Amino acid sequence: MTGVALMQGSTKAEQEDGMTRSYETLQLEESGDHILTVRLNRPQVANALNTQMGRDLLDVFSSLAVDPEGVRCVILTGSGEKVFCAGADLKERNGITDEQWLAQHALFERTFRSILDCPLPVIAAINGAAFAGGLEMTMCCDFSYAVRTARFALTEVTLGIMPGGCGTQTLPRTVGERRAKEIILTGTPFSAEQAHAWGVVNRLCEPGEVYAETLAVARRIAGNAPLSVRQAKLSIHHGLQMDLRTGTYFEVEAYNRLVLTQDRQEGIRAFNEKRRPEFKGR
Repeated sequence: MTGVALMQGSTKAEQEDGMTRSYETLQLEESGDHILTVRLNRPQVANALNTQMGRDLLDVFSSLAVDPEGVRCVILTGSGEKVFCAGADLKERNGITDEQWLAQHALFERTFRSILDCPLPVIAAINGAAFAGGLEMTMCCDFSYAVRTARFALTEVTLGIMPGGCGTQTLPRTVGERRAKEIILTGTPFSAEQAHAWGVVNRLCEPGEVYAETLAVARRIAGNAPLSVRQAKLSIHHGLQMDLRTGTYFEVEAYNRLVLTQDRQEGIRAFNEKRRPEFKGR
């Protein structure tokens, strides 16, 4: 394995059109209700993040940012019933050079940021343990639901590294600085109940029901005006990086972009005609 080999190679197992394309490490499922499910599909190794999965995820979320192709909401989940993602594939990393490690991590950095920056709502359906990069991936999503048996941890400091998939930034913004320091500096796992209490996950689900409950919420989001949803997400995401007054001005700029849309006109028309609106994303 060379540094070049880590960064090159085919991104997709098969070249196809649209979001129906096939990937080596992911399973994509697109329904007729504008929802795309991205399923981490390496269950034999606890859905661990290897170089190919990094390439595949980057391709999916980069494509969504450029052209959603009718997708209005994304669900990110894992294959199997026990693990969402165990973090980076340490067997692949065993014996690689420093240069190869840095090349791989540069890919992973872009991958995590592509999820964080996705203009569409991304909901994590945590079907099991989410450790290290798995938890960081969760935190890059807009919100998440988890099975009650899930476990969470950022264990990087126990391996001589530190969280590098946005974890030192996303976690404290969710749970607070002091709690985040405790989680990251000890590397101690915590339960789904604790994750829920601390705001890491929004809802706990019974075994076997997390995907169905997430899908129901995704359908509700996808049924709303897609441009409105995207602008609202943009305003929340970027506005929180500003002081309150500046954020309110940013909100108005995001709002004003919706006034001239056909969907805004359709929404008001449908309300007055007492029918469901038919939003087109225009």
